[in-house]
Amino acid sequence: MPLEASARIVSELTSRGYNAEREAVTKLASADDPHATLERVVEELPADALVVQTDHVEAVLSATEADAKPTAGGQQSPATTENEDPSVSTGDRTADPTAVGGAAPVETGGSAGANRSVDPELRSLEIAGDMTGDSTGTGEYEDFVAVFRDRLEKLGSKLRGRVNHRPATAIQKMPGGGEVGMVGLVNDIRSTASGHWLIELEDATGTFPWLVMKDREYADLVEELLCDEVLAMEGTLADDSGIAFVDSMYFPDVPRTHKPSTADRHVQAALISDVHVGSQEFMHDAWNAFADWLHTAEAQHVEYLLIAGDMVEGVGVYPNQDEELDVVDIYEQYEVFNEYLKQVPGDIEIVMIPGNHDAVRLAEPQPGFDENLREIMSAHDSRIVSNPSTVTLEGVSVLMYHGVSLDEVIAELPEEKASYDDPHKAMFHLLKKRHVAPQFGGHTRLAPEEEDYLVMEEVPDIFHTGHVHKLGFGKYHNVLAINSGCWQSQTDFQKSVNIDPDAGFAPIVDLDTLDVTVQKFS
Repeated sequence: MPLEASARIVSELTSRGYNAEREAVTKLASADDPHATLERVVEELPADALVVQTDHVEAVLSATEADAKPTAGGQQSPATTENEDPSVSTGDRTADPTAVGGAAPVETGGSAGANRSVDPELRSLEIAGDMTGDSTGTGEYEDFVAVFRDRLEKLGSKLRGRVNHRPATAIQKMPGGGEVGMVGLVNDIRSTASGHWLIELEDATGTFPWLVMKDREYADLVEELLCDEVLAMEGTLADDSGIAFVDSMYFPDVPRTHKPSTADRHVQAALISDVHVGSQEFMHDAWNAFADWLHTAEAQHVEYLLIAGDMVEGVGVYPNQDEELDVVDIYEQYEVFNEYLKQVPGDIEIVMIPGNHDAVRLAEPQPGFDENLREIMSAHDSRIVSNPSTVTLEGVSVLMYHGVSLDEVIAELPEEKASYDDPHKAMFHLLKKRHVAPQFGGHTRLAPEEEDYLVMEEVPDIFHTGHVHKLGFGKYHNVLAINSGCWQSQTDFQKSVNIDPDAGFAPIVDLDTLDVTVQKFS
């Protein structure tokens, strides 16, 4: 019995609004004519049935055998009519859960084709850093002070052991010519008339200027700096003590000796983002192919699905967006997304974070969806957490962040250091700064809270982002960085800003080795 046949049967029953017992699917796939048998089972199901049970199939198979026995005239009764259409998709026809008049799919259970393990003793999933329900910011001045103090304290603690740190006010009182070190936030970056760089660091006591000479070997690091990131510098005070000449520069960074954790068994996670249901350019066929693939033997080890934001296209996100919408109501967009989510095998654990197109606040960190949206997106009891959050899968920590700040990194840094063609390289800079959105007041909207939820206090094993609609992955100091592309083909707006998306891809990570394979469905 081909495993693909079982997967197609599950998909067909799902499109008609039915779930099925594993043994029932097996018997259907083993029938002499699976297409006709499935059609007859559906016709004879009780009106209130939601699950195709084994006895339903057995009853039809018994009746079919009786019908096939020779009649008094010596002829066999045909099981199907000549013009009957096959009821199971062969790949040429994909069920669309948004089709008018079609039955909405119920949540699919474990795929008979995939045969994946669902032993709860083997799985573990933990969430850290979810600030949903813990937002305290009021927008007052004190909130801004608190979040930057917290950032400096958390990241400064990783740097003070590397330099002989002194507060800004203490440095101002030191005699000229001495060696000095400081940890602070980058308050300003500007070039001098001679081509040198002047960097102003700020700590809780004040500010102090540091001069980076253009001919020093680390001068090119200035091109990587963003305002508001935490940095450490060492150098020599000028004779008048009004400035320090930089001898060395340190980032919080990921230690080069970082050793990532791995799972104790062969298990995989699918990492996707930017589904954009509701857009006219949402790729229905690619998503359906992805969902079908998850029911096959090839995907039997995929037990986790992580979605890094932008489940729907949203409303009013960019100018004239309404002209590119297939579903114009935001709540209906989530209802349709939930129907697509039901196509995913029910024994896969799903974790989602919001993005800038979703119906949450734009300012980061973004709390998870409110109760109304959670009720709509109820398929498979998905975990819905804040952006960012850290998900630990069987010991492997995955930092999930939608990725709006990547626009800022790519805009501010030279093209050879960060570009849309290699989004993972822009992610490397966030790992180096140990912060997912360091610059305040630019493209990325940041919300002041009592603490900075955007700091990478712990080094993740995997860093997963989306947003830029480009596929890219690589390792930085043994941290696997993945930007997972999208499920939306190029829109008119994207054409106007020269975005050529990588759409219909699903990176699959082996959690026991952190190796990556990419499945293409477009």
